[in-house]
Amino acid sequence: MSSNTLDYIDIRKIMNLLPHRYPFLLVDRVEELVPGESLRAYKNVTINEPFFQGHFPGLPVMPGVLIVEALAQAGGLAVLTTGKIDVESKVFLFTGINKLKFRRPVVPGDKLVLEVSDIRKKMHIWKMKCIATVDGEIAVQGEIAAAIVDKESV
Repeated sequence: MSSNTLDYIDIRKIMNLLPHRYPFLLVDRVEELVPGESLRAYKNVTINEPFFQGHFPGLPVMPGVLIVEALAQAGGLAVLTTGKIDVESKVFLFTGINKLKFRRPVVPGDKLVLEVSDIRKKMHIWKMKCIATVDGEIAVQGEIAAAIVDKESV
């Protein structure tokens, strides 16, 4: 681990960095962070999540698109913690998803571990590799891309 590694970021700090709020804030805690390089966080998945009411009644499965959103939020945290971005006036927005694979369902009771690595910036686009796991098994993996834009322009 790098000497720049942070031990953890709690939900209060996450809420200072990301504009998302319940029910769309999908990162509960950052466990490990090397700003601008890698991040490991998690989301505790509970039956109380509002999406389980309809996805699917009697067979609750976390929607894949929300797992990808959780990975994107983790990626945003990895980039926004570099200290080079004014989080008050900027927002991290998806620009692409590549090579995405869904490997296993995520269900209530799971601890969804979110990992982001190989973070690179080209012009105004950030790209990163992402993997979401449950109990060491891959749930989702792929690459995402996002841009940091002025909140006023959205």
